Amino acid sequence: MKYYESIVLNRDSKEPMYIQLYEGIKSLIENGSIKGDEKLPTIRKFAEKLGVNNVTVVNAYKLLEQKGYVYSKVGSGTYARGAKESHVYGSIDTASINIHHGYIKLGKNEINFSTSTPNPELFPVTDFKEVLNEVLDRDGGFAFGYQESQGYYPLRESIRDYLEEKDVSVNTENIHVISGAQQGIDIVAKALIGFNDTVIVESPTYTGAIAAFKSRGANIIEVPIRRDGIDTKELEEVLKTTDVKLIYVMTSFQNPTGVSYSQDKKLQLLYLAQKYNVYILEDDYLSELRFYGEGSMPIKSLDAKNKIIYLKSFSKIFMPGIRLGFLVAPDVISRRILSAKHNTDISTSSLMQRAFDLYLRKRKWQEHLNLMLRIYKERYDVLIYELKRKMPYVYFEEPEGGIHIWGKTDLESSILSSIGQQKGVLIAPGRVFYIDDKESSYFRISFAGVEKDKISEGVELLNAAYQDYRSANTANIMPFL
Repeated sequence: MKYYESIVLNRDSKEPMYIQLYEGIKSLIENGSIKGDEKLPTIRKFAEKLGVNNVTVVNAYKLLEQKGYVYSKVGSGTYARGAKESHVYGSIDTASINIHHGYIKLGKNEINFSTSTPNPELFPVTDFKEVLNEVLDRDGGFAFGYQESQGYYPLRESIRDYLEEKDVSVNTENIHVISGAQQGIDIVAKALIGFNDTVIVESPTYTGAIAAFKSRGANIIEVPIRRDGIDTKELEEVLKTTDVKLIYVMTSFQNPTGVSYSQDKKLQLLYLAQKYNVYILEDDYLSELRFYGEGSMPIKSLDAKNKIIYLKSFSKIFMPGIRLGFLVAPDVISRRILSAKHNTDISTSSLMQRAFDLYLRKRKWQEHLNLMLRIYKERYDVLIYELKRKMPYVYFEEPEGGIHIWGKTDLESSILSSIGQQKGVLIAPGRVFYIDDKESSYFRISFAGVEKDKISEGVELLNAAYQDYRSANTANIMPFL
């Protein structure tokens, strides 16, 4: 551990120690002190050496993996990438991602259209406090013990019943409780993806999925998403010539485009998975948040040949800090999923699993969902109206639900994001949703964290930023096609 002796953690600093440790290891990788494929110290030994708890090292390693500086091998440990390689894998603009994920502290009056997180005022604190207290009275100290890695069995039963309402019939043995959708993607990647294995994603796609697959050293191929889902003709051309390990899709109100897959497209995708013997990770992102039209069942409901790994998070429209979701894994890979979960964090919080199980059984989830549907529909309607009225030059499709609008102007989205921030309004630039960080004139605007009466003001500020920039740079702006 001779290289690591140069890492000094300042316990008086306001910066979290895991961030300090992350920066220290990153510097050692970038300057070549830590070579490519060199194994990092075990969590326990490193924690003892630094005089910190294990969680500090775990969080630092996780951040290094997300940024592409290290990769993990299930049952073996954490390994460094080479300096050049880590630069490639970590190329996405950090500032843009920080805004997108809420890592940057907002000003008091800033309007945040970049986040997918609901306002804290919408969290069902009172109802959840009641079920928490009931669980503590009922289970006592057992509520704080380690849960089995696959998940609290009564919760898996409740999830099975929840899935029955979506026409998805599964056994509790195939359900794995996870700590949110991001962990679910990470676990599937660890279980199925090795270095240089090929993964197909929609283009554009969720940034967290890009980070997870990059952390495994995967070869990521983008396939364009159309109005009704992924381009299956282009997808098959890739499948004909490439050994693909996994296809990652979001079939309902896709992030960032808001596209929902048609029934025909779901059937085509399932056919290709069976024909080319490849697994599909179906991320059921926000299927409950449908405001208009009629939805269709997930691909998993059609999956007779067990080629679909189904992922669902409850956090996005519940309370993000709870970090609860689940995977439904086919029998043949279920043990690998379980092993990857155990090696990630042993198990999801026992207390939260027990409380959420009771929350589901008491039908409180449906009550909260109905409330969120009403509030989000109001915000959606206002945002669509204001964009059409105040920014008619923005091109966008109107999704039938979800929390995002995928818009396009004649400016590069990084410029629109920057000038918008100067006016006090944040959006997510389109470039962060592509694997190579390529510039895009698309941007994502979300109403999840913006109150209805602030949406009009936010759109007005964004329009003012755009108009000011156009006035100052008229000669440099190409005609919008």
